[in-house]
Amino acid sequence: MTDDLKLKLSLLPDEPGVYRYRNREGVIIYVGKAKNLKRRVNSYFNREHSSVRTTMLVRNIADLEYTVVNTEEEALDLENALIKEYQPRYNVLLKDDKSYPWICISGDLYPRVYITRDARSKGDRYYGPYPKAEVAKVLIDTIRQIYPLRTCRLLVSRETIEQGKHRLCLQYHIHRCEGCCQGLVSAEQYGDYITEIRQILNGDTHQLMDLLMQQMQQLASELRFEEAEVLKRRYKMLEHVRRRSVIVSPSIHNIDVFGLLRDEDAAWVNFMHVRGGAVVQSFTLEYRLSTHDETDAEIMSMAIAEVHQRFAETYVRDRVTEAMVNVIPDVEFSNLSFMIPQRGDKKHLLDIAIKNATQRRTDRLRMMEKLNPEQRITRTLTTIQKDLRMTTLPRHIECFDNSNISGSSPVASCVVFRNAKPAKKEYRHFNIKTVEGADDFASMREVITRRYSRLVQEGQELPQLLIVDGGKGQVTSALEALDSIGLHGQITVVGIAKRLNEIFFPGDSIPLYIDKNSETLHVIQRLRDEAHRFAITFHRKQRSKGQIHSALDSVPGIGPKTRTLLLKQFKSLKRIREASEQDIAAIIGPVKAHSLVEALQNEKPATSDESL
Repeated sequence: MTDDLKLKLSLLPDEPGVYRYRNREGVIIYVGKAKNLKRRVNSYFNREHSSVRTTMLVRNIADLEYTVVNTEEEALDLENALIKEYQPRYNVLLKDDKSYPWICISGDLYPRVYITRDARSKGDRYYGPYPKAEVAKVLIDTIRQIYPLRTCRLLVSRETIEQGKHRLCLQYHIHRCEGCCQGLVSAEQYGDYITEIRQILNGDTHQLMDLLMQQMQQLASELRFEEAEVLKRRYKMLEHVRRRSVIVSPSIHNIDVFGLLRDEDAAWVNFMHVRGGAVVQSFTLEYRLSTHDETDAEIMSMAIAEVHQRFAETYVRDRVTEAMVNVIPDVEFSNLSFMIPQRGDKKHLLDIAIKNATQRRTDRLRMMEKLNPEQRITRTLTTIQKDLRMTTLPRHIECFDNSNISGSSPVASCVVFRNAKPAKKEYRHFNIKTVEGADDFASMREVITRRYSRLVQEGQELPQLLIVDGGKGQVTSALEALDSIGLHGQITVVGIAKRLNEIFFPGDSIPLYIDKNSETLHVIQRLRDEAHRFAITFHRKQRSKGQIHSALDSVPGIGPKTRTLLLKQFKSLKRIREASEQDIAAIIGPVKAHSLVEALQNEKPATSDESL
């Protein structure tokens, strides 16, 4: 395996999609789908395979490409289209002419609604495809139960109705058809049925699902559970229909899709070619921007020209005359028109193109960060600097948190991050010495004063950013403490509130709400959580120690050395209580052991806090 292939494997996303393996000659030898690209593709390379065919496939893999989609169903559709297009050597499924089923609404006077695998007839309207034929069958069956549709293949026209060529069939007599063949229902009324059915097939299944739910609840109230179970199964299948794939659409023929994404230094354009209603080509172009003068329209023009040069034969063969873009190019191309879709299947395809361009950008950043870890650190710190309006990179960050219960055993913690990563050897905890009761503001002033007075005295480096767990009051207390030791304005101070992750700045009553996906918020939350964990751990330790001492101090003959021996052996007061007198005597002698056991037995019941 080459280093380039190893790097690509490490950067695969945890997204559904389709992957393509190429051999050393650049020929696609396998196309596969995955619910999770990272897990599925890596499974080929991290274990031995019992199948000789799979082993040979892995040996011939020289390169890897992939396309991300939104759902597993879309991945199945795209896999089907690509296998039929490239006929890879190692694929054994989906290579024949059998395709997924479609639901067709014919173009007759009284249209038929039926399932077909050949979506080619002109004048008919097709919906799908459905990766599971069972979904299409249940949908057709449910629609026919609701709407009296004709199922016969007779040619029904105004002439045949006037001439009376057809007789009423059994479907009419069992009230499943309204007699279309003899004109007993008007074409307009029947057309209303078809309009509603088209809405359902377009994904608007709420009406049908609501009706099924009502019928299911009615049957359940009548204790007809078996019939209700049948409707429940249909309801579940319709939920799958609502999420059906639209990456392949019969209404889209020989169209190109270009999705552009750019940042300050680079641009990515994902290209997809749709032939016969299926995506058959997909790749992403990347451009390094030498200046910031290039407009999006110019970049799109370059990408389209590059694609035309690479696939000249495709354009001649498929006669591509339309392209969907998110930016109109600034150059006119002969016999090619451009559109920016706003809704429907075409908009969905454009969204997938932009998603793939975004994924390519993510892959590029991750690849560069793997090759140069310092780059990721710098990018993260630069983001924090920008979001928190700092003048320097926050390479050294410290965060403080207080912990107490009704003022008992008050403690505080200080955690240190360097280059956005924990520096655990520099963590510190504090016993609050000068504050009586539960006064978080005074506790914060004491701790920060003690911490930074010592750093100044010892000539150690000060942090660029100080974060306190709390809102405006804690931020103000921290500033007062810094001012008292002559550090005014030398350290940026912010607070983070627990409830809504609000960021508070000194002197500003309106908090800052950072995007929940921002790296800045992730780092600050991690600091806050780490400070809270460190403070709680220390607080529990102090309370436990105080409770043990208070329980043992009243026992005659039990001094500091004896307490140390007991704690070293039994670890906690609970275990001392559970130990037998003989076990305790083996540590401190029988006389002291008897006094201790007797004192603990006569003690008042322990509170619920004792175990903490």
